[in-house]
Amino acid sequence: MTIRPAPTTKLDHSPVSPTSGEPRKAVALISGGLDSMLAARVMLDQNIHVEGINFYTGFCVEGHTHAIRRQAQAKPKRNNALWTAEQLGIKLHIIEVIEEYKEVVINPKHGYGANLNPCLDCKGFMVRKAREWMERNDFDFIITGEVLGQRPMSQRRDTMPVVARESGAFDRLLRPLCAKLLPETLPERAGWVDRSKLLDFNGRSRKPQMALAKQYGFSDYAQPAGGCCFLTNEQYSRKLADLWAARGTKQYEFDDIMLLKVGRHLRPRPHFKLIVGRDEGENNFLNGYRKNFMHLYATSHEGPLVLIEGTVTETDLELAARLTARFGRGRDATSVTLTVTDTAGHSRVLHVAPLAASDVPAEWYL
Repeated sequence: MTIRPAPTTKLDHSPVSPTSGEPRKAVALISGGLDSMLAARVMLDQNIHVEGINFYTGFCVEGHTHAIRRQAQAKPKRNNALWTAEQLGIKLHIIEVIEEYKEVVINPKHGYGANLNPCLDCKGFMVRKAREWMERNDFDFIITGEVLGQRPMSQRRDTMPVVARESGAFDRLLRPLCAKLLPETLPERAGWVDRSKLLDFNGRSRKPQMALAKQYGFSDYAQPAGGCCFLTNEQYSRKLADLWAARGTKQYEFDDIMLLKVGRHLRPRPHFKLIVGRDEGENNFLNGYRKNFMHLYATSHEGPLVLIEGTVTETDLELAARLTARFGRGRDATSVTLTVTDTAGHSRVLHVAPLAASDVPAEWYL
């Protein structure tokens, strides 16, 4: 999908070179964060024609979660990559890579980070896909918003060359924000860009980026918070690891990774788990999956919709019902009435006493 933002008069970066006649073209990896935004702007300042590329893996943090949860409804429901492209006045190409990306998540050559984040393999994958796009579309080089020393896996002095080499981009990969600290690339040696106008940002501090953003007049940009990928999140990674362990295979489908983002996840027994809606928005979202799972909800009191993943006995079902009652308005009642429906659409009524908080061990929560 290619999206061209509405025309903007905010910036004027007509790609005209008085010496070469024909402007050089760069494809910029646009995550929606400040770094990629600044890297693209630095290139626009040098009269490089820039177009953005954004890869959708399914693990992106932004998007549906802001629209689902009630507590997040005050936040802007925008795609930050699209918003960034609009601020820069560039075309953005959004490319879905869900199936291709599975191999990166399941079998990362360079391993995982603190959680299930395959950061080095991920960066190499993204740059490789950008390089393939660059070659198909007759662009000259790739730019990223990487900063030396900012990320412990993929943005070290010894790993940055790995990304360039394994992606096949080699010296057509330019990192404008820290280029002065790295060997010259082809765009610099060939005179397509002026190395003296590139930057030497280094380390985890964002103060230099924030100062440059202020200089450019950027203020409403996405704040850094551990990356834009759910795989960097400890809780999410724990739920994905649990899913793999329960199934006995490191595989997943798109619906799996979407459901891992929503609700409370509890595994009271090894052979089944519950997905519990936390508010009206999540209940509505989970309702779309109810035909694929046995599910429960209380009819005597307001409460969550709960999906059951796995195979349950009558004893397991009673436990699931008591947990469902625990998370609803009937938690202090002596009895709660619930409806349970199986995947064939057959329903029946249960009457249970809600579990007490002390009866729900912490290890059940994923």
